[in-house]
Amino acid sequence: MSPPALTTPVLRRATPADLDAIMQIEVDTFPSDAWSSDMMASELASEHTYYLVAEADGRLVGYGGLLAPRGSGQSDIQTIAVIASARRSGLGRVLMQAMIAEARDRRASEVFLEVRADNEPAERLYASLGFEAIALRPKYYQPDGVDAVVMRLAVPEPRTSPAVGGAA
Repeated sequence: MSPPALTTPVLRRATPADLDAIMQIEVDTFPSDAWSSDMMASELASEHTYYLVAEADGRLVGYGGLLAPRGSGQSDIQTIAVIASARRSGLGRVLMQAMIAEARDRRASEVFLEVRADNEPAERLYASLGFEAIALRPKYYQPDGVDAVVMRLAVPEPRTSPAVGGAA
């Protein structure tokens, strides 16, 4: 029997109170190269970052972080993770879209990220959002020695459409 489906996750800005739950997801998702709790706490506290969490059924089911100093023109997706039972539900896409929107709001014209070369599902997701592979960083992920694919997105203008039933 499969576990019950999650209720629709709600995104909200991460707070320091979320650190323990974020770190549990971090360690579960990235067992060999998880960030330290101190590193993550620093990211959550920085004025230059934007961290979101996804909450469903009273628990965190994903998070994502963006580094986007206002006025720099560039931003970086620092990290994104979704618990195993919520993967392939579209939550990663929603988190990415929210971070891209924040990058746009901070007037970034480019968003960069690194993805493990052995993480084809993530690389496909990023490509479907418009990211292009621009470089390879050999043995970037340690201690595994896995290459990183560097990807770049030219931040698109927001899309708008007329309201349904509106006058033409």
